[in-house]
Amino acid sequence: MLALAFAGAAQPNLPTASSDDESAQAPVASQAADDVGQGPDETPATDPYPREAIGEGQVVGRLASTRWTEDWRAMADQAKRDDFLDRLKFLPLSDDGEVYLTLSGEIRVRSDFLTNTGLVERPTERRDRLRVIGGADLHLGPNVRLFAEIAHGGLDGRNLTTQQTNFKNDLVVQQAFAEVSGDIAGLEAGARYGRQEFLDGSALLIGSRDFNTIRFVVNGLRTWVRGSRVRAGLFDFEFTELGAGGTSDDRSDDDTRFSGVNLGFVLPTDMFGGSKLYFDPFIWRLRQNDLTWGPQIADDRRLYTGARLWGSAGPITVDWNANYQSGSFGDRDISAWQVFLSQTYRLGEDRTAPSVGLRFDYGSGGNGTSGTGTLRTATTPYGINAPFGYQITMTPTNLLAVTPGFNFQAFKNFSVNLEYQLSYRPEETDAVYRPINRPYVGTDQVSGHKVADMIRMQTRWNITPRLFMGTRTEYTIARNVLTRAGYADSFFATAWLSYRF
Repeated sequence: MLALAFAGAAQPNLPTASSDDESAQAPVASQAADDVGQGPDETPATDPYPREAIGEGQVVGRLASTRWTEDWRAMADQAKRDDFLDRLKFLPLSDDGEVYLTLSGEIRVRSDFLTNTGLVERPTERRDRLRVIGGADLHLGPNVRLFAEIAHGGLDGRNLTTQQTNFKNDLVVQQAFAEVSGDIAGLEAGARYGRQEFLDGSALLIGSRDFNTIRFVVNGLRTWVRGSRVRAGLFDFEFTELGAGGTSDDRSDDDTRFSGVNLGFVLPTDMFGGSKLYFDPFIWRLRQNDLTWGPQIADDRRLYTGARLWGSAGPITVDWNANYQSGSFGDRDISAWQVFLSQTYRLGEDRTAPSVGLRFDYGSGGNGTSGTGTLRTATTPYGINAPFGYQITMTPTNLLAVTPGFNFQAFKNFSVNLEYQLSYRPEETDAVYRPINRPYVGTDQVSGHKVADMIRMQTRWNITPRLFMGTRTEYTIARNVLTRAGYADSFFATAWLSYRF
């Protein structure tokens, strides 16, 4: 049964740690705003819904985290091409240019350095990771497109603790879909079917998980209709179960189903003396068969009901999310909450001015390890976890985190984000959780609420419009809940270099 849902849209300019795309680039100084977008033959709908709010990932300058959201029709004009790679962005296959092919790719090399992986005393771990992605976007006129993307994930290192298929994978069809779209009675309408990234909501709830080498994708149908101030859509997906070999072992997982209906509203721009705000209420339905919570394995059927308010008003940027989760886990009821509140204040008029921020993140807990009673552990469909710990040590389940931060530009095209996270567990009788519902063993048997403090820094350097370098450093200080259960402090550092075209 398809549930109703109202979902959010693309991420605003939040504190850096909340970004889903580790390889995302802000526009560099040499990058003109009109390099991308509407081509000479494009006829847009009258007053279309704002592009940044349609739930298709971030587009900054020329490049996007989700490559098919890029519009390269402007490259039909040779005068706008900077180099030979721009030629690959618009390869006409018809005399009128209505049929054309866009090629894209990414190479990302990354090294992770961890002490006490998983907060357990063990030898230092080093992960050397490689991502290679190639994509093709075929436009068959203005209303039909076919998109395909393949990816390779390489993994090597020392004292490895993981061989996950989203880290190490010979070859995977990361995306493959067909899309039809057009104008109906002055409204934008469309449908997309196949394997695709679905990011129509806060990345804390549904994200591409760019921390992994292979990004998170789903299989199924998404439809939409958009006016100038209101949008609606329908989606029905299954998750993807990755194999580790070639393209034949990555299947649509029929033990999962994620479905719903989306709405979005553009709020009046004269609010608060001038603003750019969006309001997206939502209800989602998620089914996962044979899910594990503590000692019990059962089918988890969960209904998400909530809302998102996000955007900017003057120097203030906000992303506020709240949802209530109901349903059943086997013969047990589900009753859980999540609240994510992020806000930043820019300390100057220029867009590169320093900013201060504060995040408040809450996910309820209760009876996750007991095997009895109403299940009060909150979870997400496939949200990102890096904002709660760069080394993916925490997840918004039985978690209360308060995180002040400071972001500044050290020099041209080089930004620094500093954060200090204080982490607590709201429910003392339940465990502390890491991703995929995995409890830190023994934490449900000890007293206390204080879990950990995390000191972290992230840097982003846009070397060229296509070349990006990033680093993340984090020291996790185990507090009384973790230390009483035998867990230790941990240090994490990573650096990566990404080239996209």
